Amino acid sequence: MDSKNLYIVAAAASLALSIAHYFGVGFVANAETAIYIGLWVPAILSLGSLLSKKGK
Repeated sequence: MDSKNLYIVAAAASLALSIAHYFGVGFVANAETAIYIGLWVPAILSLGSLLSKKGK
């Protein structure tokens, strides 16, 4: 798995975890925690983009 796919998988996992927290699937439903985790998605994708440009 190359690093680009790793960041996409990490962002997807963050989104899935956020949805699980929001609806209380396996966790106690907590909207604030879900929003906080959901905000990681653009940060992870931005980091992946930044690091892929540095590698060129």
